[in-house]
Amino acid sequence: MILVSSCLAGMKVRYNGTDSLDVHIQKLVEEKKAMTICPELLGGFVIPREPAEIVGGTGEDVLTGTAKVIEYSGNDVSDMYIRGAYEALQIAREVNASLIVLKENSPSCGSAAIYNGAFKNRKIAGNGVTSALLKREGFKVISEEQISEIFLHENM
Repeated sequence: MILVSSCLAGMKVRYNGTDSLDVHIQKLVEEKKAMTICPELLGGFVIPREPAEIVGGTGEDVLTGTAKVIEYSGNDVSDMYIRGAYEALQIAREVNASLIVLKENSPSCGSAAIYNGAFKNRKIAGNGVTSALLKREGFKVISEEQISEIFLHENM
């Protein structure tokens, strides 16, 4: 089973109530080859919610307590991100996920890049909290950009 970020399957669960639809991912879900998860909702967030970024490091650092996930208004929401990551991990284990495709740049789901914590639309290399935990636990985590490349190569 493949786990995918709910927003990539067209569900309007992003912080601002939108989706990030990827037609390849939507097709996998429709064909029952993938199931959706949203670590932020699993952590207790609602829609809409304030944008948040990791301040002081990456998802790995949030897990060790040396960085924080902060909302635009300054609220520390690290515990909710960590809770959502562990809920996602439990689901990944339950379904024996062979691949996990998460939304790039998210403080939860980014698997190669995240925003830098300054709320100025600047990115740094790094994992979000959920991606960091899943990778640490041995799961293969990629972004929607990488899955689109896979589909492109399969159809050539």
